[in-house]
Order: sequence, then C-alpha cells, then structure tokens
Amino acid sequence: MQSTIPAAAAPGPDGRHALQSRLNKNENVLATLEVDIDAAMQFQPGSLALTERRLLAWDKGRWTEWPLAAGMVLRHADHGGIGTLELLDSRERLALWRFTLAQHAAVLSFVARFERLQAGTPAPAPAANDEGEDEDEADDDGRPTSTWVLLRLGRFARPYRRQLAIGFGLTLASTAATLVPPYLTIPLMDQVLIPFQNGQRIDPGFVMLLLAGLLASALLAWSLGWARTWLLALVSERIAADLRTTAFEHLLNLSLDYFGSKRTGDLVARIGSETDRISVFLSLHALDFATDVLMFAMTAAILFSIDPSLALVTLLPLPFIAWMIHAVRDRLRTGFEKIDRVWGDVTSVLADTIPGIRVVKAFAQERREAQRFREANQANLNVNDRLNKTWSLFSPTVSLLTDLGLLVVWAFGIWLVSRQEITVGVLTAFIAYIGRFYTRLDSMSRIVSVTQKAAAGAKRIFDILDHVSNVPEPAQPVKITQLQGAIDLQGLGFRYGNRSVIRGLDLSIRPGEMIGLVGHSGSGKSTLVNLICRFYDVSEGAIKVDGTDIRRFAVADFRRHIGLVLQEPFLFFGTVAENIAYGRPDATRAEIVAAARAAHAHEFILRLPLGYDSMVGERGQGLSGGERQRISIARALLIDPRILILDEATSSVDTETEKEIQKALDNLVQGRTTIAIAHRLSTLRRADRLVVMDRGRVVEVGPHDDLMARQGFYWRLYEAQARRVEEDGGEDVQRPAPAHAAHPAGQ
Repeated sequence: MQSTIPAAAAPGPDGRHALQSRLNKNENVLATLEVDIDAAMQFQPGSLALTERRLLAWDKGRWTEWPLAAGMVLRHADHGGIGTLELLDSRERLALWRFTLAQHAAVLSFVARFERLQAGTPAPAPAANDEGEDEDEADDDGRPTSTWVLLRLGRFARPYRRQLAIGFGLTLASTAATLVPPYLTIPLMDQVLIPFQNGQRIDPGFVMLLLAGLLASALLAWSLGWARTWLLALVSERIAADLRTTAFEHLLNLSLDYFGSKRTGDLVARIGSETDRISVFLSLHALDFATDVLMFAMTAAILFSIDPSLALVTLLPLPFIAWMIHAVRDRLRTGFEKIDRVWGDVTSVLADTIPGIRVVKAFAQERREAQRFREANQANLNVNDRLNKTWSLFSPTVSLLTDLGLLVVWAFGIWLVSRQEITVGVLTAFIAYIGRFYTRLDSMSRIVSVTQKAAAGAKRIFDILDHVSNVPEPAQPVKITQLQGAIDLQGLGFRYGNRSVIRGLDLSIRPGEMIGLVGHSGSGKSTLVNLICRFYDVSEGAIKVDGTDIRRFAVADFRRHIGLVLQEPFLFFGTVAENIAYGRPDATRAEIVAAARAAHAHEFILRLPLGYDSMVGERGQGLSGGERQRISIARALLIDPRILILDEATSSVDTETEKEIQKALDNLVQGRTTIAIAHRLSTLRRADRLVVMDRGRVVEVGPHDDLMARQGFYWRLYEAQARRVEEDGGEDVQRPAPAHAAHPAGQ
C-alpha cells in the first residue's frame, strides 16, 4: 500500500532536513540513494530513503512511501548503460526507478541495507549530531571501527618484541623513580621542617641524605625516561615504516578494479598521513598511556599503604570520569572516521587538479576548481568544528572533576590532621601523590581522543591490507621457460558487476601472428586485451597461452612476457634512460640506445639538453605526444616480449608523427604475437587477420581484403570512416582494391 505526501521542498542542500521533518518519532533513516533518470528517460534528480518502517521516494515535488512488508524485495539490473531498481511484493511491481551506472555502487549498498532489514538484521541507524545531520558511523565496509583494531598492529610489532620488552622495563623503572620524591617529603616535613619550626635542632647529615635522595631519584628518572623515549620512538618509526611499506606493496598487487573504485587522493592520504598518525600514537601517546597506567596503579598502591580511608576519598572522581570517557568515546570515533573521509576528499581534489592543471587552464576553470577545493575544505572544517564542540566540553569537565577531588582530599585530610590520625607530612605526601594521580587521570582521559584517531587510521590501512585481489596468484604456479605466443580464447565471458561485457568469445591466435581488433566503442576490445594481460580474470571460459591457462602462471612471471603500448603513454618522473629501462632496470646503456634506435626515438633524444640523461617531467611533461609514444615503444622493445599489445598506439598523434611511430611499430611487431587496437582502420591493413567485435562478441574474422569483399560489419565500419575522412578533406583511408587484388604486403 503506498501513500503520497506533498513535498515542501525538493531534496537538495536542505533535503535531508525536509525528510527528517516527515519521520515519525524514533524513526531513523538507515540509507539514502540518489537516482538521476526519470520515467521519460531524461536526466532528473530523485531520492530514495529507507527507514526501519518504510521506503520513501521523492519525485517531481511529491513524497511517496511504501510501508515495509514481508515478501517485499528490491531488484536491480542494467542494460545499455542504464540501471533499473524495482520494488516488488509477492503480487506486483510497486515502483521503478532508473539511474546511470555512475550510481551503481550506491545502488548495491542501498539494496544490501534493504535486504538486511527485510532479513531482520538491519544496519544500525546513524546517530544524529549536534547540527541535526546524520553521522556515518560505518567505515568503508559498513562496520564501525573498534579500538581493538589497534591490536592488529601486533603483527608489525612482533619483530621488535625484544626492544619493546626493554622499553617496558625502562618505563616501569622510570615511573618508580618518579614516585620516590613524594615519599621523601614525609620525613622532610615530620622530622625536619615542623620540628625546626618548633625550635628543635635538626641533623644536617639527615637533611643532606634526604636531599641527595631527591636529586638521585630525579636524575635516575630523567636518564631512564630519555632511554625509554628514544628506544620506543625508534621502534614506533620502524613499525610505521613497515606498515607503510606493507600497505603500498599490497596495494600494488591488487587488481585494477580496486583502483577503479578508489580516489587517488584518498589512497595517498591513507598510506601517508594515516601511517604518520599511527607512528605518532605509538611513539608518544601509547608510551604516555602505558606510563599513565603504571603511574596510576603504583600511586594507588602507595596511597592505600599510607592511609586507606584518604585513598578512597582520592578515588571519588574516578567513576564519573570513566562514565564520561565511555559516553564520549563513540562520538569521537565516528567524528574521526568522518574527518578521515572528508580529508580524503580534500586530497582527492588536489590529486585531480594538479596533474590536470593544463586542462584546467585551457578551459579557464581555475575558479571552479578553487570552489571545489573551498567546498571540500569547508566540509573538513565543519566536521572538525562539530568534533571540537564535543571535545571542548569533555576535557574541561574532566579537569573540573579532578580539581573538585583535590578539594575534597584537602578537606578530609585537614579533618584527619585535626584529629591527629595523620601527620602533616603524610597529608603533604598525599597531596603530592594525588597531584601526580589526577594529572595522569586527566592525561588518560585525553588519550581517548588520540586513541580513537589512531584506531580510525589503522582501520583505513587495514581496509587496504584486508582487500583480496580479484586476480589471485596460483597455489602452485607453472614456471614459464619460453613462450611461443600461441593464444587460445575458449568460451570467454566477462562481467563488470552485473553488466556483461564479453560473452561466448572463441578465438585462436597463432604464434607470431598479428591480430587487429576493430569495432565500435564499447564493443569490448580494450576489455579483451585487459583480460589477456590478466589485469582482470575472466568470469567464464579460459585464456590459454601455449596450451596453459594463464591463471596457472605467476602473475608477474606471465606479464614479463607481454609488451604494452597504450594510447596515452605514461612516463615517470626521471631521466629518459630510466623510463626506457623501466621494465629492465639492469639494462646497459648500449641496450637502451639500441631500443631507442629501433623505436625511432634516438634522434630526438639526442636533441634534448642532456640526451638520455635529460629529466622527463611528471607524466612526460616537456615531450610531445609522439615523443612520449616512441619512448613507450622503446620501453616495450627493451623487454623483448613474446606477446605485444598495441592499444590505440597512434590515435592521438598527427599523420606525420604516426608515420614515424608506425616505422617503430614495424620493428616492434617482428616475430611477436601482436594484438593491435587502432582507431584508424587503415593502420591495421598490415595485420594477418582482423577480428571484428560487436557487443562483446566476435562477429567477423579474416584479412582486410576478405572482410571488405564480404561487405559485412567490417565493410560498413570502413566505409563509414572513409566517408568521414573524405568529408574532412583527409587522405587517411584509402578505398579498397577489388576483391581479387593482390594481398597487401605484410599479410
């Protein structure tokens, strides 16, 4: 049963507040979803919201709701780049929404929450913050961060357990040394100062002995504290460095689909700032916390040994402080998780804008990018302000409670002195001890903040380490001795999520054969070469090289035999020689030069200021597109691959540059199994066979002339491109020769 509620305002900046105003008492929003296509298949924003009781949807100025009932399901699918989300009960379809695939991940999350709710295990409702907005308590995987995640750092601490044991011993000894001076104040007061004030003589030797004890304990505490801090700081830096290295190495081994769902700035923030935060926690705050606990326990033991009744009064503020710590911990945890996410947004804006600064300036979008950064920075500021509001109340309240506790101890202690149950020296020592006691108690309460901050950072690091690559290594890899380059694709199928990209594909490629892949954009050409490179694993069927399934090879071992030349070659910051030798860092200068000559890059490299030692700017800045491409070809030549992948290698350069690159490619393909994708069909006429793809399937296979004679799918592609070139006044595509003409050279 559905009902419609007129909407006062469309969901937008104030949409969440408009939705909250329509909720019943104790009803919480569990999940929200933005859909962006209306029933007329036009771009139109809409919203869905899921509560414990109902599903609400906003469209064209009206709220519509469906009370949740048994048997109600959400079903999602996609076709042709448009996704659909259906709400059904046991009898009929209740509603239908459409969305672009940019919303696909959000839809999957929304459906998962709906299914958990229907199964009787709903996700916890977000807690409302002071501003009336919903805080997202869950991390990337939907689970709230626990402080116990810090215990997982133990695997990184294990190699340094000896140093940690020594550090703990030093901490125990230095803490004990700091507790000696207050105990010496008892004889100083009762046997020296008070008798001297009453006119009695004092023993100078005894006074000097007490003062020497105070000096010795201070020097001992200083030296032990220095050694402890230095040792544990070294260990914590090494633990953080190991964590950073392990996270980066694991990140490099993940498949490409992981990077497709993550933003560069967020990953940089995780491996950079999060590990720094953990290092600071381990080197400073964890050490302080251990010292605080030891000081707290040892001071409490001394206080009870001196006077149990006064010690009990000293502990009065402790239950209230413990309750406050428990109450504020969850708010701090969710706050720091939110800060981590919005800071990832800030760094992502930088990671997007700085590498693309040429495009930003070319389209005069400096103001827009500045506004993007300002908005991300403001969101970061808002989250920090809300967290600081909580912390600013918590910390002074703890200080107030400790001050009140000190006042009570003074009052009770004076009453005991007046009844001659304790001496002034005992009260003085008590006051000195509880000064340390309450200071440590206040410090322990403050550690809640940094602990939750470190736990949030550790969780984000372990989110990377816990992610399993979709391209796993075989348990017992087959060793590659020498590849011939025969490739067999058998019943190949591949899906991105629930979207089928390649289906039922069969193809055999002979060793040393050059295959050209052609087809409309989106036909699956690039996906196919990605599967051959094993950037992804097939969903169905198998890819065999020399008769062996490539999933039985070690990933790195297999890829060493593949040369890849991309449409947009990526060059690293470094010298020209280092970029050419990237696949073979141990290559000699003579081998590098030989590869550059074969790639027709030697001449322009010599024209650079320092030749092969000239620095290449980030992403190849300072070189033309053709020059970057020829360096990329030289890089592929140097590793001498048996299988060569050319993905639109000449599509982004002019005709003259293409001729130079084509000469380099002619050298590159000799004797190698080659799979080439090209935007200009004329560049593939040298291929032994052309494989024509459409909607993830192979529709035609054969040499250029044969396919032209058939006047099928390839012929229509070729004719359409020829007409476009003629209309543009170009000479790139030549009309085909008659079907009986001689075969072009190289076929």
